[in-house]
Amino acid sequence: MSKLKRVAIMQPYLFPYLGYFQLAASGDIFVLYDNANYIKQGFINRNYILSAGQIQRFVIPVPGASSFKPIKELEFSPDMGKLNKQIRQAYQNRPFFGSVFPIIEEVLQSEQRSIALMCQKMMRCVFDYLGIEKVVMLSSQINYDQTGSASEKVIAICHELGADIYINSAGGIDLYDRGQFLKSKLDLKFIKMNNIRYPQGGDEFHSNLSIIDVLMNCSVETVRDLLSEYRLF
Repeated sequence: MSKLKRVAIMQPYLFPYLGYFQLAASGDIFVLYDNANYIKQGFINRNYILSAGQIQRFVIPVPGASSFKPIKELEFSPDMGKLNKQIRQAYQNRPFFGSVFPIIEEVLQSEQRSIALMCQKMMRCVFDYLGIEKVVMLSSQINYDQTGSASEKVIAICHELGADIYINSAGGIDLYDRGQFLKSKLDLKFIKMNNIRYPQGGDEFHSNLSIIDVLMNCSVETVRDLLSEYRLF
């Protein structure tokens, strides 16, 4: 019997938290939904790191950002000097800084500033570093029916990619109906991250920080293990 194909879909975020990467890792294909409208004050261009034991927010400017514009039409600012310095100062003494910081620099200094393409590059760079083969696609590059409801668009993308199983973050439980997916010959699953901890260099553990914090503090083997610390239901 052939292996069932799993697809996961999420809006593009730059250096999101571990749970986002668990979602991406759980499927055979991960789709960055860049057809969606940009969300101001969301996590597309911001997240949190740990600096001297204190949670610190980072923000990447998006010139012309508007909730009425699709993500695929927007770009990150080319001015990454402040963020580069912020990350360096926060993590220069962490055990895996030497291996991880060049990856972050490569992403932040990309000539292509499109939000979607930079996030796609970020995902590929992180998975390459972890030695994990992962197909990361943009929804804008998939030929699917975009006229239906949110769930109908998801189903259309899954059908176009030949999926048998669709995996969504647990936050979508009230948004999607399993029956609708079953009628479309798709098994709907939700993913929820386990209660995890990893060394951060202090006594207090701060959860749900950017993947940057995980990568700076954990070996490749440990990060790979953390990516599997979830449950599907």
